[in-house]
Formats: sequence, C-alpha cells, structure tokens
Amino acid sequence: MKVSKQARRDAKSLFRACMESGQLKEERVKQTVQSVIAGKPRGYMGILNHFLHLVKIDQRSRTARVESASSLDNATQQSIQKHLAARYGSTLAVQFDVRPELIGGLRVQVGSDVYDGSIRSRLRRLEETFTA
Repeated sequence: MKVSKQARRDAKSLFRACMESGQLKEERVKQTVQSVIAGKPRGYMGILNHFLHLVKIDQRSRTARVESASSLDNATQQSIQKHLAARYGSTLAVQFDVRPELIGGLRVQVGSDVYDGSIRSRLRRLEETFTA
C-alpha cells in the first residue's frame, strides 16, 4: 500500500508525540492508535501503516541480537552488554543466540547496524576474492 506524503507527515507527528525523554512510550502508542481508529481521519490506514513502520524501526534500534557459534559464558555476555550499552545506551535489550553455522566469532545486529566478525563471513569474503 502506497502511503501519501501527508499520511507520512501525520504519522511522524504522531510518532514524535509518543516520545518522552527520547523513548517511545507504549501507553501513548496504544492511545494514539485507538484515537486514530476512533476518529478515522482521511487516509487513516496509510497513517497507521506508516506509524507502525516507525514504531518497528524504533523497536529494532533498541534491540541487539548477538549470535555466536557456541554459547557464551556469563562474563563474556556481560562484557558484550557493557560495550553495547556504552555505544547504544543503557536501554538496549540484548538477546544472545547460538548459530553453529557461523563456525566461530560473533555477529551483532542492532537495528540496521551489523557487525559480522564470524569465521563464516571471513571465508565468504575470501572465496569472493578468488572468484573475482
């Protein structure tokens, strides 16, 4: 569904209104969605779609996914959390996953930022240099 420029502007305005001290407030988001649905302004489906898109982007930027080939001990997890909190803020939620196909190393994703230090990605890059 294509969203009009006006719907995008309205959604951004609503999104900013749901922020408090740089953080999105869940209760305000619920109230905003309910009021838009109740009022049904022109193009409200486009407004809600873009608003949902903005909320998802914000949510992804506040969640870190750390993938490793084997499970990490508590000291390593705490060290990673400390470094990510220093870079992205203390409100960052960190999720640790085990993916044996990485072979070794870590892959960290926070929003659209991806830090890939896995052996798998290094091998892939090496393979690309030989085939190029």
